[in-house]
Amino acid sequence: MAAPILSTPHFQNEAAAFAYVESKLWPNGPICHHCGESEHIGRLQGKTTRVGLYKCYACKKPFTVRMGTIFESSHLPLHIWLQIIHLMCASKKGLSTNQIQRMLRCSMKTAWFLGHRIRESMREVRDMFTPPLGGSGCTIEADETYIGRKAESRAYEAPAPKQAVMALVERDGRVRSFHVPNVTAKMLRPLIGRHAHRDSRFMTDESRIYTGIGWHFASHGTVMHEAKEYVRGDVYTNTIEGYFSIIKRGLYGVYQHVSEAHLKRYLCEFDFRYSNRARLGIDDVARPISP
Repeated sequence: MAAPILSTPHFQNEAAAFAYVESKLWPNGPICHHCGESEHIGRLQGKTTRVGLYKCYACKKPFTVRMGTIFESSHLPLHIWLQIIHLMCASKKGLSTNQIQRMLRCSMKTAWFLGHRIRESMREVRDMFTPPLGGSGCTIEADETYIGRKAESRAYEAPAPKQAVMALVERDGRVRSFHVPNVTAKMLRPLIGRHAHRDSRFMTDESRIYTGIGWHFASHGTVMHEAKEYVRGDVYTNTIEGYFSIIKRGLYGVYQHVSEAHLKRYLCEFDFRYSNRARLGIDDVARPISP
């Protein structure tokens, strides 16, 4: 018997939605957003009190689980937020603003705000403590592609210049993609050096951009795409080519057009779904609460 996932209580009921989010963000009980108190806190349950409201008796201020999250400063019900988060995480090629607007029967501004807040939350926090991709015994593939319309696709005026995207992919692992102003060794060397572990096996095509970068790794394998060579033993870049195909099918088939200003947010969305996919043991239900 079919059991639609969106029929579960936290997708339909506001109280259940707050309980669900609280269980994920406050596994050990509520924490005051203002002062960090976790002991002297009480739930407000008056007849006119809104759902999920707490009061901290240390700083005397009210708060909810929405504060300090992507749900803050939004009048949209929390269970609607959870529906769209699930759909964006489960839609392999993305969920357009127009589609969100049609589903919620809301304004385009609300749908745009909702989608971009969720994409921003999918962004991987990369600081000095974030481990690089790969490591000893791991293989990393690197390549670049260009996002944008072809000149012949416009009848009366030339399209905007294509945008360069470089990505690093662990085989059977995570991915990180970057919107770069140009594809040169000077531009890519610091990105690759920061995000790829030097003990990894490094795989690229024959581009000279990677020639001076590859010797920093345990080994550097290349395939000659110009000579129609795509696999030589375990040397290939088919994994990253497959990832680029997912991005392009999503951008061209679902979003239609992505501006340069927002391209990075869309890349974060595709990175998040690929790095938290079923092959890594994360299904559509678990993906929305993945780190």
